Amino acid sequence: MFKTQAESENFLSGFLPHLEETPSEREVILCPPFTDLSVMSKYLHGSRVNLGAQNVHWEENGAYTGEIAAPMLTEIGVRYVIIGHSERRQYFGETEETVNLRLKAAQKYGLTPILCVGETKQQRDAGETEKLISTQLEKDLVDVDQTNLIIAYEPIWAIGTGDTCEATEANRVIGLIRDQLTNPHVSIQYGGSVKPNNIDEIMAQPEIDGALVGGASLEADSFARIVNYQ
Repeated sequence: MFKTQAESENFLSGFLPHLEETPSEREVILCPPFTDLSVMSKYLHGSRVNLGAQNVHWEENGAYTGEIAAPMLTEIGVRYVIIGHSERRQYFGETEETVNLRLKAAQKYGLTPILCVGETKQQRDAGETEKLISTQLEKDLVDVDQTNLIIAYEPIWAIGTGDTCEATEANRVIGLIRDQLTNPHVSIQYGGSVKPNNIDEIMAQPEIDGALVGGASLEADSFARIVNYQ
């Protein structure tokens, strides 16, 4: 929940010039709040940056006050949507069942979902990481098309805490996630205190295809350094 429309435009004016040095095969997706999507869609038209939303409802329309439907997103050029982010699960009652409904709705209306999975500190300390993530994937991915999917492993204990998961450990868990998929070519990202000073090591790992960036994406130069990892 950051950035007004004016702040978003200001961010883009500082960020977009950095993309001139970004390798062409790298994909950049910005997922701002709903109120910024329309203005950013216009601003980004013709650029190499894709637009994503932070959530989507599973119905096409209806009496769901405060929710946003997939056709409302695709109409303004949104192509991606984050689903099951740990903050949605932690603060807003998201369950594996609602995550699954959102994933299927996103795909039905032409959006590529970015599914988030990950464990808490308590679960990790109890040795439950593998079992928990396996269960999340098993329930979340029922009837989901794995050819139109991105997965983000975000250890909840590493989000916004400055306590980054070791790159080799993130790589190990992402390898386990990949082993559980029917499509081994799904792009799997790491998320959790990703910063300019650790992105190179993270992206050097063989299983990690990308990064889901939180706080470090709010400042143009910081996010550009992450996008332009070495």
